[in-house]
Amino acid sequence: MSEMLLQLYVVADNVLSKRAIDNIRDICDQSLKGRVRLEIIDVVKEPDRAEHAKILATPTLIRRLPPPLRRIVGDLSDRGMVEAVLASPADPLQE
Repeated sequence: MSEMLLQLYVVADNVLSKRAIDNIRDICDQSLKGRVRLEIIDVVKEPDRAEHAKILATPTLIRRLPPPLRRIVGDLSDRGMVEAVLASPADPLQE
């Protein structure tokens, strides 16, 4: 599997965002070791990036690579669902 690029958009002082950060770091450390690059973006500090990414709610996790783009909104506590979305295959039309 090629490297995965994940972006987690959060509001740093928000309880759900803190939980999402902990959950995605745990998933990355245990299931995606060495295959993932994780960016955590605070929408308060970087509103332009949030606007460009069309973030409507936080926390929002975006899988940028591999294509196609995938989004998950929430605290990422449903580990099975998060792993299934992240593992979904690339779009054959883009290969």
